[in-house]
Amino acid sequence: MRDLIKLTCQKCKRDNYVTDKNKRTMTEKFVIKKFCAGCRSHTEHKEGKISKG
Repeated sequence: MRDLIKLTCQKCKRDNYVTDKNKRTMTEKFVIKKFCAGCRSHTEHKEGKISKG
């Protein structure tokens, strides 16, 4: 039930982090403030899919 997701910076649209989440308990999109090396600041990162091919 755990899926791999990537966390994308909302400011510069750069993929910075990879993590997993439980689809059954967290049904909405995951958003968290993390450090972005491209922006050099703490920005919101939103969940995105990782292609499996």
